[in-house]
Amino acid sequence: MSEETTEKEERKYFTYMVRCADGSLYTGFTVDDVHRRVAVHNSGKGARYTRSRLPVVLAWYREWGTEHEARSMEYRLKRMKKEEKEAMAASFGEEKT
Repeated sequence: MSEETTEKEERKYFTYMVRCADGSLYTGFTVDDVHRRVAVHNSGKGARYTRSRLPVVLAWYREWGTEHEARSMEYRLKRMKKEEKEAMAASFGEEKT
């Protein structure tokens, strides 16, 4: 097995939602470190949507084994109603306590 194959197998993929300062939710996808991605958003170098709505806080995330799974979930989340996303974020907080 090559080093490249091993590296790909060890990667983690995340779908996440952050809550913006205006109360809105932004959904995204990242590789390896969801907390680093939130820090990028808060530095003003993230998505255009979040740049004018700082700071953001992590509201929900899920780790996936493949990029396809993570991006598919991002696609589904972006098409959900706000109420459904809010319910996911609320239940996520309960899961982590």
